[in-house]
This record gives sequence, C-alpha cells and structure tokens, in this order.
Amino acid sequence: MAYGQTSSTSTTVAGANGTTETTTTTTESTGTVTDFTPGQMMVLKTEAVEPVRYKFSKQVTYVTSDGRVIEPSKITKDSKVHVHYVKDGDDMLVDKVIVTKDRD
Repeated sequence: MAYGQTSSTSTTVAGANGTTETTTTTTESTGTVTDFTPGQMMVLKTEAVEPVRYKFSKQVTYVTSDGRVIEPSKITKDSKVHVHYVKDGDDMLVDKVIVTKDRD
C-alpha cells in the first residue's frame, strides 16, 4: 500500500435557470495517524513532506476495512487509515475514516 495516495472526483450540477453551477469535490487519502482528537481533527503522515491536517465534518463515520462501524476510540496514534474528505475553502473536512489495519 502506498501511503499518501489521493484520488478526486468532482460533480457539477447546473442550476434550474442554467446560470448557477455548483461543484463538489470529494477526495480520498491514506496515511498513518500522528495526532487525533475525535470530532475535531486528525493529522496524517503521508508521502507529503509535511503531515496533513484534516478537520471533521458534522457527521463522521468510522469503520474497519471490512465495513464494520467502530467507535472513534479505536483509532490511535500509528493507526493506518484511509480518509474520505470534502475540500471546503482551505479546510479538508473528513466524513469517513476507514481503519485499514485493525488495532484490536
């Protein structure tokens, strides 16, 4: 597994009058947790030079790689995770965290 992989998808929706356009970009990234405060933020060590800081959206789902929902307390420093986030201005708001290696 290559840490720091990032993939993006964009969806563009035209408004009813054809003049308004909304673009939503969702992105995924993989790394190792270096700092984590449930419900607030997560810092991942990726292939980037500096660790990447993510904030959490209002609704965040935490799951294992096989899809089982878990409590945020199962995520610890050095957990390997895959995050799904939406870019909002300069912030990256995580809505799903997948633990790629169980830390039981």
